[in-house]
Amino acid sequence: NGYYFSYWNKCIHGSRDFSDMVYVKNIIFNKDVFIQFNSTVGEFVGYTELGVYNAELWNKDPNLLQQWRAQVET
Repeated sequence: NGYYFSYWNKCIHGSRDFSDMVYVKNIIFNKDVFIQFNSTVGEFVGYTELGVYNAELWNKDPNLLQQWRAQVET
């Protein structure tokens, strides 16, 4: 009878030198991914109506995108 909110961050790589590292963050609401950032894509992607709305807003902010794109380096 409540809401479920979570997120997870993951770094994925296949090489030993991490040169192919990909950073992924999924934001989940009620057990459905509604928005994702993937460093390969370089911007937010929405999967629900709310996710699309937020992705459009967040992708318009160059400072926010720069922050998230830099996550793969950290």
